[in-house]
Amino acid sequence: MRIGIIGTGRIGTLHARTLSRHREVGSLILTDTDPARAQELAYRLGETAAPGVDEIFTWGVDAVVITTATAAHAELIGRAARSGLPVFCEKPIALDLPGTLQALAEVESAGTVLQMGFQRRFDAGYAGAREAVRSGRLGRLHTVRALSCDQAPPPAQWLALSGGLFRDALIHDFDALRWVTGREVADVYATGSDGGPGVFRETGDVGTGAALLTLDDGTLATATATRLNGAGYDVRMELAGERDTVVVGLDDRTPLASTEPTGPPPADKPWTGFLERFGPAYEAELNAFVEVVRGERPNPCDGREALQALRVAEACERSRRERRPVALAEIPDRGATAAG
Repeated sequence: MRIGIIGTGRIGTLHARTLSRHREVGSLILTDTDPARAQELAYRLGETAAPGVDEIFTWGVDAVVITTATAAHAELIGRAARSGLPVFCEKPIALDLPGTLQALAEVESAGTVLQMGFQRRFDAGYAGAREAVRSGRLGRLHTVRALSCDQAPPPAQWLALSGGLFRDALIHDFDALRWVTGREVADVYATGSDGGPGVFRETGDVGTGAALLTLDDGTLATATATRLNGAGYDVRMELAGERDTVVVGLDDRTPLASTEPTGPPPADKPWTGFLERFGPAYEAELNAFVEVVRGERPNPCDGREALQALRVAEACERSRRERRPVALAEIPDRGATAAG
C-alpha cells in the first residue's frame, strides 16, 4: 500500500512515522507547503518527498492522509474524493458548516471513505468510560464533566487560523461526549474569557471557555478548556451516574495537586502536550485507517461524526457571541448524509 501524506508539521510527522513502520504500508509520499520540511522528514524515514500536492494525485497512491492547516482540509478532501481515494483527515473538515457540508457531499457522491481524526475514540480511558456507560455500570447517567487544558498557548499565527477555542480544542470533547454517552446535544450555553496574552483579543478568540450542555435525555454536561494551564496538559472526563462515577485521564501524570493532607502527591512528570498524552491513540487510529482501506473493518469515525461535533462547537460559539442559550436545532444539518 502506498499512502500520500499532505502536511508534515507536528501531527503529520507523527502520522508519517506511524505509517512508515506499518507492515501493510509499502511506501509513503510526503508533501508540505514547506518543501524543505517534507524533504527532511522523507530523508529521515527513508520515504519519498513530492514537490507539491499535485504529485500526490499523479504519482499513484492508494490513500491520502491530510494533516495540513484546517483551511485546506475541505478542498483536499474533495479532490481525493474525485480521485476515488480513501482519506484520513485531521479534524475539523472545515472551519464552517458550508465548507463541511460541501466536502461531505463530494465524499457521498464519489462513494469514497472519509475517516476523521478524533483520536480520543481510540484512547483506552475513553473506551473504558464508553463501556461503563453502555454496560449500565453507572446506572442512569446524570452528570458529565469534560475538560481540555493546554499548558501554553500555540503560536499567534496559528491561533488566527484555528477557528477558535470551541472549534479547535473543545470539538474533541464534544465528539467524545457524543461517542461515550451515545446521546446527542440538545442545547448549549457557553461563555469565554480573553484574559491573559493579548493575542486572544487580537484574534477574536478566548483563552478560556466553558459550556453547559443539555443532552437529549436530560443529562447535564459541562465542557471547559483553557490555553493557559501552567501545571501541564490536562484532559479529563468525569461521568457520574446513580450507581457509580468514573473518570478518564486521572493517572500518575495528571497535572493536579490535592490540598488535602492525605491526598495524592503531585505528578513527578506531568503531561506536557497532546502528542505525548495521546500517542497510543494516534497510532491506533492510523492502524484502523489502514484496515479500513484494506476492507477489513468499517469506518470507525466518518465525516458525519465530524459534522455533528462541529455543530455543537458552532452552537457554543454563537452562544458565547450572543450571550444566550442556543438550541442545536438552530444549527443547520442539511446537505450531508453519512460519509464513508
